[in-house]
Amino acid sequence: MPADLHRTAVVADTHNDLLCLVVKRPPTQWASYFREHWLPQLRAGGVDIQVLPVYIDDAFRPELALRETLRMIEAAHRLAEGNPDAVALCATGEEVRRTLDSGRIALVLALEGCPQIDTDVELLQTVFRLGVRIASFTHFGRSALADGSGEDAAESRLTGAGTAALDLMQDLGMILDVSHLGRRGVDHVLELTRRPLIATHSSARALREHHRNLSDDHLRGIAATGGVVCVNFCAGFLDEHDHSLERLVDHVVHVAEVAGIEHVGLGPDFVDEVLRELFPGQDTLRMGGIDALACVPGLQGPTGLPLLTAALLQRGMSADDVTRVLGGNVARLFDAELGVAREVGRGLGELPDYGPATGRAAQ
Repeated sequence: MPADLHRTAVVADTHNDLLCLVVKRPPTQWASYFREHWLPQLRAGGVDIQVLPVYIDDAFRPELALRETLRMIEAAHRLAEGNPDAVALCATGEEVRRTLDSGRIALVLALEGCPQIDTDVELLQTVFRLGVRIASFTHFGRSALADGSGEDAAESRLTGAGTAALDLMQDLGMILDVSHLGRRGVDHVLELTRRPLIATHSSARALREHHRNLSDDHLRGIAATGGVVCVNFCAGFLDEHDHSLERLVDHVVHVAEVAGIEHVGLGPDFVDEVLRELFPGQDTLRMGGIDALACVPGLQGPTGLPLLTAALLQRGMSADDVTRVLGGNVARLFDAELGVAREVGRGLGELPDYGPATGRAAQ
């Protein structure tokens, strides 16, 4: 049964901007707001691993970017400390495994865009000390490290600071996220990387010609590093007109066919609630060339995730393969790479199996 499979599988969401709303509350409410508002949604969706991106609004750039970053990191620590029975902030694969085995949700911190780093690459080590384990170099536009996909016409590779940042991240055990990175930037990273990559929220360009999506060559390249491509649920990135659950499944299946089933995950990018609170009263909101408020029906937030499990099974994907897509592949990547310094890193072939009913407490 789809519900049973979803309940026993490890479910990993590699991109939910909920921290943007947590920090809008007074600090004394950070933990309680998460417990009362977000935790029920994550539990209803069966989420076991939640990546928390630190996204810095334009209003804080450039001067206040680092300050707001520290507030958001502090908010993540406080919501974890205030809900120790339900979640844990994890810095290593071992901590993720222990958290899953205890029946709690593993939280992992990520930077989205790196405006707080600029050319001071050493600050990556600072945020690493604070628990950040994933980072992307840019958003839609240009940063000191790289160009975002919205600047593809510039044909830009990483900057000198960007190559230094990649090198430092790989020394530390911080995973590079290529979502939002421009086309030539992804090419450059694939030339340089010596460790697995992740795309935390990117869909397939072969099915929807949009600069935010990854080409088949990039899908294969990320897979060759041992990495994982986590499919974005935002409707505008799936199709110009067809915003159905079936179209989302098309993207998951395509990534699996091109990259291999071991290299597919889920990066829903559940922004509907976030954007509706930040931009109240708007029926549409153009961001990145799409209407960011357009959603796949039933998948406006985490509670809808079981719908995708049922749809993947209905499409004919095996139960074992569905468990890989839902989170087994991401869990394996995190076990190999999260916080593991380069000299003691392991290959993906040496990892424990995160198949059905393993790697988490029975519920």
